[in-house]
Amino acid sequence: MSFFKKLKDKFTGNAAEEEVSDKFKEGLSKTRGSFSSKINDLVARYRKVDEDFFEDLEEILISADVGVTTVMDLIDELKMEVKRRNIKDSNDVKEVISEKLVDIYYGEDDETIEDLNIHHDGLNIVLFVGVNGVGKTTTIGKLAHRLKNEGKKVVLAAGDTFRAGAIEQLEVWGERVGVEVIKHSEGSDPAAVIFDGIQAAKSRGADVLLCDTAGRLQNKVNLMNELSKVKRVIEREVPGAPHEVLLVLDATTGQNAMSQAKTFSESTNVTGIVLSKLDGTAKGGIVLAIRNELDIPVKFVGLGEKVDDLQQFDPNAFVYGLFADMLEE
Repeated sequence: MSFFKKLKDKFTGNAAEEEVSDKFKEGLSKTRGSFSSKINDLVARYRKVDEDFFEDLEEILISADVGVTTVMDLIDELKMEVKRRNIKDSNDVKEVISEKLVDIYYGEDDETIEDLNIHHDGLNIVLFVGVNGVGKTTTIGKLAHRLKNEGKKVVLAAGDTFRAGAIEQLEVWGERVGVEVIKHSEGSDPAAVIFDGIQAAKSRGADVLLCDTAGRLQNKVNLMNELSKVKRVIEREVPGAPHEVLLVLDATTGQNAMSQAKTFSESTNVTGIVLSKLDGTAKGGIVLAIRNELDIPVKFVGLGEKVDDLQQFDPNAFVYGLFADMLEE
């Protein structure tokens, strides 16, 4: 069975799967509009698959922010696959591209790497990190909504005590989605807030504590020291926690998001990425660059402004969203 046929079968005929694919299709409309049209133009220009074809394809992928290293790996894989299958017609390469995008995302990992590690008994703690302005607090609110809808009791800890308005913003989200927010006054010790959040979550029998943290201090060293202090408090109070350290990145910042990911992953044990505002960029290939070059899975993506527009990342749905126009041809 062809890969496009598998994708179509996976995302049609099942209401839950169709809802996921529709979210990705709608959320990736900007990226797809740019990416698909360029691929179609490329195929129209080259009837046969040769070295010039691959050079132009390389440029298209780099312009979509797939990342130079990832693009080189992908092009090498494509060349081998085209040779192995004896593909001559450039139109047939579209499907191979889609297949290899999924393969390159998973690498040696299985298809559970996007799952949140919050399935055990007792209190699960998720620590959120990231610079100011990436949508961290909004992401926490949306994840709280998602987890609550799954039947989990959720508490939020307002650990970003340095940014003006951060505590109030988290409180607004708490009220909106119906979860409790543990807070101190602005400028207080973040580790103390997280400590109180843990005690409150334990006493209330919560399943999940979502912890906000500062995105900017006087310098990078101070910020990372503060995060280390917060992590030590969490580890002391709940052995084995935090169960996830999620780095929130703004997809619209492209390669700047990559540099942020490198900085945070060097200083904290980032276990997953949340890519916000993916619907706002034409360069959605940054998902693949982050995964392939940093070996950190993308756990969630923001595909819109609504409270339920935070979606668990699914590489197959991502590729479906990228190639939806071609699938419907």
